[in-house]
Amino acid sequence: MNSQSRVIGFINIGHLIDHMVMLIFPTAVLGMQADFARPYSALITLALGGFIMFGAGSLPAGWLGDRWSRRNMMAVFFLGVGAATIATGFTQSRWQLAAGLAAMGLFAAIYHPVGTAMLVGHAEPVGRAIGVNGVWGNLGAAFAAIVTGTVTQWFGWRWAFFLPGAAALAIGAAYLALVPPEPNQARRTVSRNTHFPRGVIVRAFVVLALVTLSGGVVFNATTVALPKMIDERLPQLAGSTLGVGLLVCMVYVVGAMAQLVMGRLIDRHPLKVGFLAVALFQAPLLFAVSRVSGWPMVLVLTGLVFVVFGQITFNDGMVARYTDAGWRARVYALRYLLSFGVAAAAIPLVAVMHAHGGFAALFRVLAIFGALVTLGALFFPYRRDELAPAVPIAGVRAAAE
Repeated sequence: MNSQSRVIGFINIGHLIDHMVMLIFPTAVLGMQADFARPYSALITLALGGFIMFGAGSLPAGWLGDRWSRRNMMAVFFLGVGAATIATGFTQSRWQLAAGLAAMGLFAAIYHPVGTAMLVGHAEPVGRAIGVNGVWGNLGAAFAAIVTGTVTQWFGWRWAFFLPGAAALAIGAAYLALVPPEPNQARRTVSRNTHFPRGVIVRAFVVLALVTLSGGVVFNATTVALPKMIDERLPQLAGSTLGVGLLVCMVYVVGAMAQLVMGRLIDRHPLKVGFLAVALFQAPLLFAVSRVSGWPMVLVLTGLVFVVFGQITFNDGMVARYTDAGWRARVYALRYLLSFGVAAAAIPLVAVMHAHGGFAALFRVLAIFGALVTLGALFFPYRRDELAPAVPIAGVRAAAE
């Protein structure tokens, strides 16, 4: 395995770990209610600090990645998230639990701006690499459900934090041993697409901001609520964290395939084509989820997760197509600050809606955000020249002269 493949391999594994640790709690909380003597609606709000830090930490992480070292920041990610996850398993009070989840979110925030920028810098073709990387991330979400559900039912919720934390530490040690420090100055490349007319670039980033905010609410509220929703609406699985985790895992695996399919579309067609294809289905599926229960609900949820996860691929593709390589980590950081920042709003939204209107009311509200995503897809520019190959900066300057 050459060094480039090794780096991409660790970046993909990091995506799996990142989403896995952030989604341990929504399943583990089903086994915590007796220990903390609080209902679901009270305990789920303890995740708020973690999601705030998941968003807020991305901006300094992206800046440090560009100005210091992306390779070293990824090492901080692996080791920091592993230690924080293990520490969370030892908590004894609600405040300790909230602090542990916040620390997990802070270290997990490093991955997306730094890891995605490293991926785009090492991989070719970019769309396929983003799609494959997205599959790894969604498998992390899937494994969070099945591993957490299984471990919580058989060994208790604390081990659901101990085991992934130990795995992250081990992978971090391997990463440090196998991935050498970066050279002082890597050769930068810039896409001809950064020479789009100013109005086109502004339009693309206005859409990116809109769909990042709206899609972030949908993604985070859906992933947080999914285990509890299945627990409530499928009486056959009520009380079984293993059964709930297995079903959530299956739904996420299907969703993971969406990013692989959409990654291939990015390499072959302008972004608007596939983006519009997935965006049109979001609002109808969100509204449908609010109306169904039982096994039909599982089918609708599977379709919803497919299009929601597929949209993420296009959001990352927008940054890769319209941003200079030297600024990419910071632009990704800003994107994830917006996306994961609104994740903080998703937590109280889930808690309040569950306590007062149930999940039916929650998904009706989410359907409004889904409609905003569709509006953004309609407004996004259609450019056939998006597919122009990247050229070295020197070549761009020579052509300009």
